[in-house]
Amino acid sequence: MVGCHKDGSPDVLETVQPEELAVAAFGAASRSGQWFEELFREHYSRVASLLARLTGDPGQAEEIASDVFSKLARRSVLLAGREDVAAWIYRVATNAGLDAVRANARRRKKEEAASRERWRTGSEDGALDWLLRAERCGRVRSLLAAMKPRDAQVLLLRSSGMAYREIASALGVQLSSVGTILARAERDFERRYRARYGDDV
Repeated sequence: MVGCHKDGSPDVLETVQPEELAVAAFGAASRSGQWFEELFREHYSRVASLLARLTGDPGQAEEIASDVFSKLARRSVLLAGREDVAAWIYRVATNAGLDAVRANARRRKKEEAASRERWRTGSEDGALDWLLRAERCGRVRSLLAAMKPRDAQVLLLRSSGMAYREIASALGVQLSSVGTILARAERDFERRYRARYGDDV
């Protein structure tokens, strides 16, 4: 962002990070920034990491995470004091991430087809490994996008390293039910994977 002084000389060029934009947006929207700031500092990096794993694009993940916290800032009056704010954050983030995966599906198919053709005609080392890895990631993303949101959420949260207690809080469920929900989601994922791709891992 570049500005000018009254005398016309330019200000120093500043780089604004997505998390700074979210905090700044909240500061303008609410006088009680401490509540938001605490939530932001506690959850932003984990939400961005979760979204990066889901979308496969750290830049897009940062954008989505910033949007989630901007929504939180706009709804601060309604959400402040609620015990399930963390669950709301992860639910909104996961749903936005799944929407992004679905929106990228058509574009990704076209890019993969063009990429396969390019690699088929080229001879660069590691091309096969890159294609196989990209194909596996694409398969997982497409299956997660087709699953029930809560099932996809629980798989993503667990694969991000969250403990059962954290998952229970994020999903707004009892701690004792996390294992059952996770087991069902894993079975559903495996069933869908085998139905679509066979035993080809």
